[in-house]
Amino acid sequence: MALPRSLKGTLDNKRIVTIGGGTGPFAVLYSLKNFRSHISAIVSMADSGGSSRRLMDEFGQVPFGDLRQALVALSRNGILWRDIFNYRFKSLDNTDKTIAQNGVSGHNLGNLIISALQNINNGDLFAAIQDAQELLDTAGDVIPVTLEKTSLFAELSDGRTIEGESNIDLRGEQEPESTATIKRIYLDHTTTPSNQALRAIRRANIIIIGPGDLYTSIIPNLLVQDIARAIRESEGETVYVCNLMTKHGETDRYKASDYVREINTYLGARVDRVVLNDGAFPEELLENYAKKRQYPVEVDIEKLKELTAEITIDKLTNTGSANRDYVRHDPERLIHAILAPYIVPPGSSTIAGAYE
Repeated sequence: MALPRSLKGTLDNKRIVTIGGGTGPFAVLYSLKNFRSHISAIVSMADSGGSSRRLMDEFGQVPFGDLRQALVALSRNGILWRDIFNYRFKSLDNTDKTIAQNGVSGHNLGNLIISALQNINNGDLFAAIQDAQELLDTAGDVIPVTLEKTSLFAELSDGRTIEGESNIDLRGEQEPESTATIKRIYLDHTTTPSNQALRAIRRANIIIIGPGDLYTSIIPNLLVQDIARAIRESEGETVYVCNLMTKHGETDRYKASDYVREINTYLGARVDRVVLNDGAFPEELLENYAKKRQYPVEVDIEKLKELTAEITIDKLTNTGSANRDYVRHDPERLIHAILAPYIVPPGSSTIAGAYE
């Protein structure tokens, strides 16, 4: 599935920026590290659950979850280090309560390592990230979109307001019968961006937004002061990767144009190109997702043409791979679709069917 080695060189020294959070950008970053490009992964700092929440409450630190996932995706230092950074402590049975008493039960080891590195560097998060990048031998830089602690809010169509990224993210599970839609998403205060994030965006040749949860992983980055403006003013191409499936409680009944319309609204401009999946999913997977009220995102091409200048559609999943419990982007297919205009030989007009 890998791209021909002769084509990878055409991306040498390109400055590529990814913007997102959660597990969504993993496939993009995992494949990007195979190119000799300048990679900057800008990640959301609105996470408010799990290990990140506990470190925020106990030590007053910003959340590390999305930073850690981006570091792992870009790691070139072997599977052992990736496993170490992804390891999550579990409670033992009642015969040994050491872990619970020490307070690490449920914590992610990678989050604890980043926390320790920040303390070693006298509270300097960027120095901690650089040390983590050295440990993992990352193929690029991981950049928090802001260094400020901030809370994410969602205003619903029924007039209610939900506070906290994790509460918004889990609303579909907590309120399975609710039909209220998200009216708007916002931060609790004007949030200052990191200078490193602004610099990376302004110098980028390609800006990749997504994939990821629309309202909890992607848009929170665009809400940070000056980030959307920096993207609008950048000379680089802005590419939005649309999700494969809708999410109950966030994007119920959304078609591809609904995703793009929301991105354009919070960005304050049209994205240059949209990348979409055109491929069937195994029936048993669709049945499992349907039980959670999640469905494949419908590609409504005519409406999309009104929202973006260019559309790339290709089969972006690999249904033949092992562990098909979830619908996921195939890293090689996805990166080929995103970067096709830069690597497809002259005279080629389409990438559809590249991996048939």
